[in-house]
Amino acid sequence: MELFSSNPHRRPRLHTTMKLLAAVAIAALLGGTPGRAEEVRQVLPGGQAPAQPAELARGKAPDESEIQRFCSNIADAARDRRYALQAEELKQLQAGIDERMKALETKRAEYEQWLKRREVFLARAEESVVKIYAGMKPDAAAERLAMVNAELAAAILMKLDARKAGVILNEMDQKAAATLTGIMASAARRVDPS
Repeated sequence: MELFSSNPHRRPRLHTTMKLLAAVAIAALLGGTPGRAEEVRQVLPGGQAPAQPAELARGKAPDESEIQRFCSNIADAARDRRYALQAEELKQLQAGIDERMKALETKRAEYEQWLKRREVFLARAEESVVKIYAGMKPDAAAERLAMVNAELAAAILMKLDARKAGVILNEMDQKAAATLTGIMASAARRVDPS
């Protein structure tokens, strides 16, 4: 572009052009051309036309009563909307709780089924263990029961025939026999001693 040329002969033309551009900018800032009364504004499709500066200057600022009236007019709608949002949130929370309750109920049913199978297995195992000790010689049974947990040994002796249990206790060490007898006596009580 020749406007900004470094040629010294063309510099006066540059100053003239710059002055002209400055004058146009000042005129635009001061209100444009004297014959132009309104300003061109862009309005988006579907939007409201912006208020003209003259209209804004003529309108008065809203006073306290107008603001209160506006707020009171929208208060019911705002409250209803807030309640609707809270109700929706509560429905979502309830749905989540219902889902968790179903999962918990499923787990509880599985646990109860497992517990029943375990109890049946233990009952069968106890019967088998009691039959084993019932068939053993008293001195061998006494020796084996002395090595087992005292509570388990007492439970086995309680399920044996009283005569067979007495013979096994007779074959045991006095201290071990006394411990097992104490456990069996405590278990046979109907009322909690504590």
